[in-house]
Amino acid sequence: MTVVDPAAADPAVAGPAAGPPATTGPGADPALAGAPPVRRVRRARTVPGRIRLMAALGVVAVLLLSGATALAASHARTGLNVLGRTAGPQVVTTADLYFALSDMDAQVATMLLTGGTSGPSRDALQKRYESSRARADRAVLQAAVLAGDDPTQQATVQAVLDGLGRYERLAAAALLLDQQGGAARGGTGGTAGTARSDNVLNTYRQATDLMRLDLLPKAYNLTLDSATIVRHSHMAELSAVRTGWIGVAILGLLTLAVLIVLQVYLSRGFRRTLNLPLLAATVVVAALTVAGVSVLQREGTALTHGKENGFNSVLALSRARAIGNTLYGDQNRFLLDPGRADTYEQVYLDKSQAVLYVPAGNLDKYHTEVSRLAEAGRQDGLGFLDAEAAGGLTGTEQHVAFAGVLKRYQEFQRNDGDVRRAAAGGDRARAVSLVMGPAFTEFDKALQGMIALHDQELKRAVADGDGAIAGWDWLPPAGALVAVVLLLIGVRPRLAEYR
Repeated sequence: MTVVDPAAADPAVAGPAAGPPATTGPGADPALAGAPPVRRVRRARTVPGRIRLMAALGVVAVLLLSGATALAASHARTGLNVLGRTAGPQVVTTADLYFALSDMDAQVATMLLTGGTSGPSRDALQKRYESSRARADRAVLQAAVLAGDDPTQQATVQAVLDGLGRYERLAAAALLLDQQGGAARGGTGGTAGTARSDNVLNTYRQATDLMRLDLLPKAYNLTLDSATIVRHSHMAELSAVRTGWIGVAILGLLTLAVLIVLQVYLSRGFRRTLNLPLLAATVVVAALTVAGVSVLQREGTALTHGKENGFNSVLALSRARAIGNTLYGDQNRFLLDPGRADTYEQVYLDKSQAVLYVPAGNLDKYHTEVSRLAEAGRQDGLGFLDAEAAGGLTGTEQHVAFAGVLKRYQEFQRNDGDVRRAAAGGDRARAVSLVMGPAFTEFDKALQGMIALHDQELKRAVADGDGAIAGWDWLPPAGALVAVVLLLIGVRPRLAEYR
């Protein structure tokens, strides 16, 4: 009877003489990609397998860290561009549309109020009217750019253009009728304070109603829609930057953990104190992580400061200036058209409270309450100047400038009270003279100065952000490349010992 050795009969069972599979030598260590799953697991459990695994994890972690840093930096750069160079300035320009349109109507009312005959004063008013018309054209073009493919905004822009053409025709007709009336009376009927004919008033009413009830609301809506675009874009980029620096911090810590574990493993396994290339790679990763988090946090601060203390204030004060200009126009219309004096007075009160809110049931009460304000607005007010006082002021220069704005506004409202008292007393010539005085111009100049300060704040924030992010389009990949090369240099001699 023949005895068969099971180990010899079954090739799958390794005999004692076969020994364990070799783990060293070029012929005994097949490529991992071609090895079966069990062999791959066994190989990962060997010393070189563990080194390769940790090195691969380190490389992947470094690349992820670099990618996250570069992506967050890209979002920061986009946010700064939107706020300071593209959509942000375009939105401010669309806010100028409201001012330009209201100024056109104010100049027409002033030309009608001050006389129908030609002269230096009328020529200056006509020149300003044409300047405001050109400014409105530029603002409409910017609004069209911001509208993009939005059909609603495109329709609004087209409606403003169409309405502007109709307004110009009506305004030109009213001015022509007034000039013809003044010439027919030898110029005596066209002086300041003289009542205009019904034909002139009726034609101008059509023009100003078109402007106040149709064009200005559409212009205001365009500004709101454009500001919404900027706000959404800003919030998306700011959120990406904030999420980015958190992600960079986490990935940086994980990468450092992998490198430190690999350093400890090599030091203990090969009885060496430190692996210098691996230590250098760890330092590079630590520096990239700390610098990346620091820069991204600074970018978040720049975006927030630029939006809140720059863009928001510029937009709010630009709206306040535009509404202030309509207040001046309402003063002219109040004197020009006595038949609508009550309506224009109520409209004036409503707009005044939109600029600076104080509780008042009528204009006399509003004048009194505004004159009593000693500090920069009411913190709980609803007007544009109230919002500025509540959170838009930073630094001594802005506080001083805002105090000047408030003072000029008080003087403007005080002058308005004098205008209405003169008109009520029958002294229309004096009322017209007061309207033409410096009160509104001084208030408007103060607002322009305040807007300029916030515009500088916005530009400074964008410049700070640009300075901090400069070079971060190539620094993360360059740092990652250096770290990966150092990592591979560090593990290569240890792997070579097993060949």
